[in-house]
Amino acid sequence: MKSVDNFVKTVAKLRSPDGCPWDKEQSHKTLKRYLIEEAYEAVDAIENNDIKALMEELGDVLLQVVLHAQIAKENKKFSFDDLVNRINRKMISRHPHVFGNKKVKNTNEVLINWEKLKKAEKPERKTIFHGIPKSLPALLKALKVSKKASRSGFDWDTKSSIWKSFKSEFREFETAAAKGNRNKKAEELGDLLFMAVNIARWYNLEPEECLNKGIKKFINRYNKVEKLLSGKDKNKISTKKLNLLWKKVKRLEKKQS
Repeated sequence: MKSVDNFVKTVAKLRSPDGCPWDKEQSHKTLKRYLIEEAYEAVDAIENNDIKALMEELGDVLLQVVLHAQIAKENKKFSFDDLVNRINRKMISRHPHVFGNKKVKNTNEVLINWEKLKKAEKPERKTIFHGIPKSLPALLKALKVSKKASRSGFDWDTKSSIWKSFKSEFREFETAAAKGNRNKKAEELGDLLFMAVNIARWYNLEPEECLNKGIKKFINRYNKVEKLLSGKDKNKISTKKLNLLWKKVKRLEKKQS
């Protein structure tokens, strides 16, 4: 596409000897934080259902991709065309049910087949967890680990069995918390959080999204509590009084729903 070619040329110009001083100084390492930031800003646009902002933020993500490709090209590693051709080949090979004769019944079979194809493409990966980015946020990493284990056949049989495991982990955390050993408490709470992620997977929920909704709900409720305080100094309000106001806000929300 001409528009893409023009954009690649623009970025190449920015990196050229007579280009922008800032762009010329960048490397894969210095740019990595911007790649993450731009991706999160695109996610925010999606969450806000702001299509105009989404278009802008996806453009910023594309800028990061093209910048990395340009740096790689300068170092004689790969070009933007190489990058596009590689991902195009991957999409075709990973979708034999679209571009070939493979038959699949549902999304779950697509995902299982995807993992098999990945394993065949990369025999150097000795475990199903090989390749999971270490820098992923913990909730996203937990979900990825959980899904990979499930697709390999390691999973609970029923929802009741997973709830039984969750309650067991909760009791183990309670026991550790009562004893007071910090390392043991951290270990058991980690198990409990991982179980919560598994429950989210079983109910087809995204734990990251669920937690963000919970955080948003908490902030909204606390803001309402502050309004009920009518400018009073929160530091002089007892915890009991704050909890009573919190319950009042919850009751008002239920009446309005």
